This record gives sequence, structure tokens and C-alpha cells, in this order.
Amino acid sequence: MPLFPYAYSTADDWRTAVAEVSAALQPLPGGMSLAFMYASDHFADDFPALVTQLRAQTGIADWVGTVGVGVLASGRELLEQPALAVMVTDIPAHDYRLLPSLCNLNDVLQADFAVAGAPAWFGVVHGEPRNPLIAELIEHVAARTESGFLTGGLTSSRSVSPQVAGEVVQGGLSGVLFSRAVSVTTRLTQGVSPLGPRHHITRAERNVILSLDGRRPLDVLREDIGEALYAQLARLGGYLFVGLAATDADDDDYLVRHIIGIDPASGLIAVGDYLEAGQPLMFCRRDGRSAREDLGRMLDALAAALPANPRGALYFSCLGRGEHMFGARDAELGIIRARLGDIPLVGFAANGEISRNRLYGYTGVLTVFT
Repeated sequence: MPLFPYAYSTADDWRTAVAEVSAALQPLPGGMSLAFMYASDHFADDFPALVTQLRAQTGIADWVGTVGVGVLASGRELLEQPALAVMVTDIPAHDYRLLPSLCNLNDVLQADFAVAGAPAWFGVVHGEPRNPLIAELIEHVAARTESGFLTGGLTSSRSVSPQVAGEVVQGGLSGVLFSRAVSVTTRLTQGVSPLGPRHHITRAERNVILSLDGRRPLDVLREDIGEALYAQLARLGGYLFVGLAATDADDDDYLVRHIIGIDPASGLIAVGDYLEAGQPLMFCRRDGRSAREDLGRMLDALAAALPANPRGALYFSCLGRGEHMFGARDAELGIIRARLGDIPLVGFAANGEISRNRLYGYTGVLTVFT
């Protein structure tokens, strides 16, 4: 099967970027109707006109994508600069359905999730980070698919936050749903690694851990990180986190949250999320070595699961990853290209990453079409 047509531009002007991408994609085979596009937030104000021009110059009718402070392309991390990346698919029109912007739960109930005469199997979505219901919307949309699986990311922008799902929209969750006939393989890589074993919250109030394994939370943390790190506790704000797991999740699937307060006198710990008694918790560290090791493990697992050669890929990586975690521009995308080959890949630096039915942080979500 042929690779998906793909191109990107770093032109300063959006019109020039569209022209360069459109020219690089030609000649497009007939019958192509769905494409993914990610534009720098430098073009956010002109996003509707940009989409209109892409449609006119390529002949592709259905576009799905959003803007980001960084645009990702095969082997390239185009961060905080003008950029546009496009990947055109040959997925038949009867095997996908565009998902309009869903801004509340009533929108989800009224939306049509049928594709090719059956419930949708899988979806790629983009979300509005300012919508307070976004995590619930992700969960409810995933529940309407047969696989229970979505991938995607939250728009990241320093101005407006447009998305496109056929039409230019904003404010909710939008994207595209696929039938079972579309072959995809997806995996998630965490940006942190556990510092100790899994614990259980025994008492909590809102976002404060009152008791962990029946003990003072700070005492448990001290055991996990050791005396050397504990002596530097006040300086570990960008290194030390908690991982919150679902009760039935394995140790590789957890939501990373900031530690936002520690009271040495009472031994209590506050984190950036609401907590419940019985919830599993791990203390985690965030560093480049952990990120590289986990990315390598993820790529090995994904490559082993691929049923055929990749035709194209989408990658959604946290704003806090990239050169901040991997030490150099293009390092993260370079690792992916070295493992999977120089396949078409587009994506963006997200303000939150979507995998299965959950919203993550500090992660990378890779979806490969075969």
C-alpha cells in the first residue's frame, strides 16, 4: 500500500505556506477526500481562510486538525515559529464520519456516531482546553465508539483556539470517527517514571492527601525518594510529580499531576487534581532519561503490534516534552523516525493529550495507519 501524501512548510505567511504545501502534494491521486492539518498558532487568526485555501488548492474536501504553539512533522519539531503540516489519506469516504464540535454532554447525546452502517470504531479528536467539561466529553465520546478508544490532543494557542472538522469550529471536542475497516495502531508514552511502588490513598479531602497507605503522606514520599532527594525537596518542583491511576489500570497507565503543596508539620500533600479514598497513587520523576527510555519501550511495543508497514502517522506530544525533555530540537521526533522509518507524520504540541478515554499530561500519543 502506498504512503499517505504529506508535506510541510515553514513560510512566514499563511498564503505562502498553503501554496508550498499544496504544490508539494501534487499530483494527488483521485478519490482522496480526507486530510489532517496542523498549523502554527501564528496563523490562528487566519485559520478559516487558511482552511478555505487548502481546500481550494488541493481539491480535498474534508479537513481535520487544529493549531498549536508547535507543529510536528516527520523528524521535525517546528516550535514557536510559523509552520503548516498536512497529511492526505486515501481512506474511503464511507469509512469515516466528521465529528462536529461537541461543547456539552447534550451535544454528545444528539451526535451521530454511525460509520458505514455501524457504530464508529475509533476516533481522532481535538479539544478546547478552556472548556471545563472537556475531560467528560472525551470520556462520553469514547464510550460511543465500539473500541472505547480515541486519540488526539487539546489545542495550544496564544490567541484563539480554532479546530477544523469539515468546518472551522471552536469551543468543544471535534474530529473524525472511523469504521473497523480503517487499520490503526496506537500507543502512549509517559514523560515520567515511577520512583516507588503503587500506594493507595486512604483519606483525602478535595485535592489534599490526608493519609496514604494509612500513614502520613510525606513519610511515604520520603521512603520512596530517599534521603538525598528528600533533603532537596524544596527544589524538586519540576522533577517530582504524582501519578494517579484508575483502580483497574496497570502501572504504565496513570495521569501525571503536579504536587502543588507540602506541609512538613502535618505531613500532608496537595496535588493538582481532586482525589478519592482508595485511588492508587505513585510518586514519579520527570527527566530526559526517563522520557527517552519510555519512548523507546513504546515504539518497540507499537512496532511489534503493527499488522503491516506504516502508511502514515499522527503524533500528539505535550508542550512540556520536545527539546525541554530530550535535550535538543527534533530529538523526540528523530527517535520515532529512527524506529519506524521516514514515514509521513504530522501532529502538534498539545495542551493535553488524549488516549483511550482519558486526558493526559506530559505524554506522547502516536497513532499509525497501516
